[in-house]
Amino acid sequence: MARATTDSPLDVPVQVRFTAKGIPLAVRCDGRIWAVAAGPVHWFTRADWWNTAKRAPVGCGDLVSVEHWQVQVRLTSTSALRTFELRRDPLSEQWLLAGISDVGAAAA
Repeated sequence: MARATTDSPLDVPVQVRFTAKGIPLAVRCDGRIWAVAAGPVHWFTRADWWNTAKRAPVGCGDLVSVEHWQVQVRLTSTSALRTFELRRDPLSEQWLLAGISDVGAAAA
C-alpha cells in the first residue's frame, strides 16, 4: 500500500458538521465537502499551557484540553478514502485540519 502523510501540521481552518450526538458527519475544506465514511476516532491531548500567555477569568472553562478527531472521508461514494486529523484548541470554536493521510491501492 502506498501511504502519503503530511510532514508538518497543516493547521488549515475547516468547517465540521456533527450529528446531534456530536459525531462528525462531514468536513468542508477548500470549498469541497468531504463525507465521513467510517467510524471516527476521538481523543483529547493537553495544550502546552506553560509556553503560552493565555489568561482567562475564573470559571471560564477548560484551558488545556485540545480536542482531536481522526476521520476517514471521501468526496464521492467511489473516490478513494483520505484520513483527516482534525484539531480544536482550548477556548476556540474553530476546527483545524492538522494532517492528511492517503492510503492507495497496493501495487500489482
